[in-house]
Amino acid sequence: MTDQAFHRQQAELLPQRAAPMTQVGVVGWARTNLFSSWLNSILTLVALYIIWVVVSTLIDWAFISSHVSGTDRFACTSEGACWAWLDQRIQQFLYGFYPSEETWRVNLAFVLLFPALAPWLFDNVPGARYLRWFSLAYPIIAAILLAGGLGLTVVGTDKLGGFTLNLTVGLAGIVLSLPIGIVLALGRQSRLPIIRILSIVFIESVRGVPLITLLFVSNIILPIFLPPDVSLNAVIRVIVMVTAFASAYMAEVIRGGLQAIPKGQYEAAQAMGLGYWQMMRLIILPQALKISIPGIVNTFIGLFKDTTLVIIIGLFDILGIANAMVSNPDWLGLSSETYVVVALFFFTVCFSMSRYSIHLERKLDTTNR
Repeated sequence: MTDQAFHRQQAELLPQRAAPMTQVGVVGWARTNLFSSWLNSILTLVALYIIWVVVSTLIDWAFISSHVSGTDRFACTSEGACWAWLDQRIQQFLYGFYPSEETWRVNLAFVLLFPALAPWLFDNVPGARYLRWFSLAYPIIAAILLAGGLGLTVVGTDKLGGFTLNLTVGLAGIVLSLPIGIVLALGRQSRLPIIRILSIVFIESVRGVPLITLLFVSNIILPIFLPPDVSLNAVIRVIVMVTAFASAYMAEVIRGGLQAIPKGQYEAAQAMGLGYWQMMRLIILPQALKISIPGIVNTFIGLFKDTTLVIIIGLFDILGIANAMVSNPDWLGLSSETYVVVALFFFTVCFSMSRYSIHLERKLDTTNR
């Protein structure tokens, strides 16, 4: 009798209902995070008001009340931003003093950069095996496109400038500093005294001076020690010094990752009969690099922003072009608009690297699997 009553009661139970709308979704998240108490509610409303005032003022200045045409600053009669200079100077911001009829070479080098990077940054890329071979050839292809040769008009490196110069120096430094930093990190932990001492001396010497000092060395002192018939153009010298500077910091970041690997990993690899380089390539370095991803990307971002220091040795990157433009009487007083555009260029690149770093960390995270 009891069993029959129990089964009858089970059959009469109401079906499962959805959670209240105020507890889930956007409303639930807002109640939990923004309006969980009277104090949080007041702070949220104050923050929303400040954001509204700032954003609405910025939108009005940048878009609604702006002026977008004209040959000089006097053509801008509104109270908003004056974007008339973009039509007149955007080519200099992008290409520096590169000949206008040859800028297609810069554009092509930039477009080819994506298939060169794709097989290394993403999984399941079609034709990845062949694209990796293209990646190895890309530096030579890009150098020929930018500098000339093989039927292309030769363009001096003094013509290279604007955002193209920042990308060239920054990308070269990023690509070269990672493998060199790995070698230096391994060298600093080497049991061979000569290799360990040389690695330590290089790392500490480079980290002990600011990048601007190394750029002065590359521009003034380095040519003195070269043979009279040997010369390195300014861009190559800058790439060498930027790479050396970033490599020293990269080595310390990777060394931190190596020290975080448990000793048991080394012992297990040795017990399997793996040699030193096999152990590092297959077991130790993959784990160390995974741990070091935030530090590695942080170094890359700092390196890219440091490319603006090339103005010290007479090269005009995008910031140098901006400084020159705001000093021109035709565009005097437009520093806000100019530096906003420069900031957007750098933010786009640095934010992209940051987001890819987060994507890579999530993809390699095995703790929740």
